[in-house]
Amino acid sequence: MTTREIAAPLTDKLLTRQATVAIIGLGYVGLPLCVAVAKVGFRVIGLDLNADRVAQINRGESYIEDVPAELLGQSVQGGKLRASTDFSDLKMADVIIICVPTPLTSTQEPDISYIRSASQAVCDNLQEGQLIILESTTYPGTTEEVLLPALSGTRNGTVGEDFFLAFSPERVDPGNHTFNTTNTTKVVGGVTPNCLAAAVTFYSQIIAKVVPVSSPRVAELTKVFENTFRAVNIALVNELAMLCDKMGINVWEVIEAAGTKPFGMMTFFPGPGVGGHCIPIDPYYLTWKAREFDFHTRFIELCREINMAMPRFVRDKVIRALNQQRKSLNGANILVVGVAYKKDISDWRESPAVKIIHELQADGAEISYNDPHIAMLPVGKGLLSSVELTPAALAAADVVLITTDHTSYDYDEIVRHASVVVDTRNATRNVTGNRDNIILL
Repeated sequence: MTTREIAAPLTDKLLTRQATVAIIGLGYVGLPLCVAVAKVGFRVIGLDLNADRVAQINRGESYIEDVPAELLGQSVQGGKLRASTDFSDLKMADVIIICVPTPLTSTQEPDISYIRSASQAVCDNLQEGQLIILESTTYPGTTEEVLLPALSGTRNGTVGEDFFLAFSPERVDPGNHTFNTTNTTKVVGGVTPNCLAAAVTFYSQIIAKVVPVSSPRVAELTKVFENTFRAVNIALVNELAMLCDKMGINVWEVIEAAGTKPFGMMTFFPGPGVGGHCIPIDPYYLTWKAREFDFHTRFIELCREINMAMPRFVRDKVIRALNQQRKSLNGANILVVGVAYKKDISDWRESPAVKIIHELQADGAEISYNDPHIAMLPVGKGLLSSVELTPAALAAADVVLITTDHTSYDYDEIVRHASVVVDTRNATRNVTGNRDNIILL
């Protein structure tokens, strides 16, 4: 068969939305994508090794806050979406999208084992004419250096003719009520022009704006740069916060004032550290890859050093707050308010709150926490349960430590009943009345 003969049926299926789409990995990226793809009419198979997740989806139950159960249920009940643990279902797909985690190893190097496992599953089930897209954040070169050789080694092995391969980075922002999967611009890079055309055609059925780039490497680096940009600027304001602490200047007031400049200024805010699935991890995929070219990204590595120092800086603020009461951290009762990595979500991956709790526990503090989104929190080898945020609980704490500024909290009430509040997010900025017991970052 010629390229045209193979490509035409796929293009027709994409344009008429008659294609079947398989999505590997049903987490914060994969599940919202499943629902978005099913909503426009494609048949979707969600694949995951977690049988509990699969069962929940098939019951129409959502475990991701950004995916309403009603919307998920409509897709399932309408026959447009089903979940499975059987990866042989990949044989039925016209489009396969890989949305698996890409963490760091214990030595802070890229761990692409999930990508390798997913690509092997694709290789085992590859069919002629399929479009394979990697969405997992990774270092530049992964698509062409890892996926392409594996897929080319199968019996259906010529890219751009027998199968199509592209990279399109996910841009999920959990808890963002303005930008979602369908209205966030999609960057796409294909291995060949035919690959790019197929991927652009697919995403154009779902997403408002699709931006093609010249190669998967450009698309891969685009994603890593986006999060490196944020990590660098967060490190800058975190370092400013530490300097302002020494100088006795309110860093929040400085940032607010600087933000009034109508040009040449983009506002970032300090905090107790960086968390989530992107900023603490993605820049270091780039630093690792750079070493292959005998190039050291010193600036990025310095930013990591600054951001990683923030949990210990917060611990020191708590110690100083206790010193003002003539108390020791050893044996002190610390009530942590909010443990998600950002407000109004249940995601605690890489949350600085977990690191801070570990630091405080190591020095003998007694820790309790409240988070309306997270009922249980693993810390070290233990497990903490969220306590009720009552006036009595606030008053009993030697320090109330705000690490996540959920909008559901009544900060006036927290300040009113707590003896001392260490606020790492400027969550108490609108508190009226007596603010003498507030210590800002």
